[in-house]
Amino acid sequence: MLNKTLLIGNLTKDPELKYTPQGTAVCNLRLASNILIKRKDGQDKEEVVFITATVWGKRAENCANQLKKGSHIFVEGRLQTRSWEAQDGKKMSVIEIHVENIQFLDRVKEGTSPEEPEQED
Repeated sequence: MLNKTLLIGNLTKDPELKYTPQGTAVCNLRLASNILIKRKDGQDKEEVVFITATVWGKRAENCANQLKKGSHIFVEGRLQTRSWEAQDGKKMSVIEIHVENIQFLDRVKEGTSPEEPEQED
């Protein structure tokens, strides 16, 4: 079996960093990725897909420190389903990407932080 997902997109909000009771960092990234669909009439239609990517450990802390809303990233991981019961008793579930590798795609000039975008000359 193969469960591998590769996705490039932009963060729709700032990373959300939390810690488990055991002290492990976990960071949720809300990601938007555009897809181009060819319609029956031959015209292209762009649609946006929203997905949550979950990052663990030191990598999670790095994401929280270096990324922000709008950051352009590449994630590689596996799809994972998470289920829970809401306060009203309704059963909920979500499919997320459990991140194994992540790359920050925003260009950053040497000696600056990711929050300071590179100036075009």
